[in-house]
Amino acid sequence: MYAIIQTGGKQYKVQQGDEIFVEKLNASEGETFVFDQILAVSGDNGLEFGQAVASAKVSATVVKNGKGPKVIIFKYKNKKDYRKKQGHRQPYTKVKIDSITL
Repeated sequence: MYAIIQTGGKQYKVQQGDEIFVEKLNASEGETFVFDQILAVSGDNGLEFGQAVASAKVSATVVKNGKGPKVIIFKYKNKKDYRKKQGHRQPYTKVKIDSITL
């Protein structure tokens, strides 16, 4: 059984036991988080969409909150003595999928 969830503007295909990295959630480590935006669920009757999955929920446990690798943004203009260096680390939340319920 798998489900397609939406969080942080992205869609993820998840199964029970998967560990995925998602955009930062407002949850601390060890806390249980419930994803309620379910787009599709594969079950006994095949793949279900729309109203059939309106009551479906995917529960997950937050494993870790952290930051991704540093990305360097370097801008410069040729022959104009303009250089600008900037770094960015995107925050993320690592979650482990506990259960998928219809």
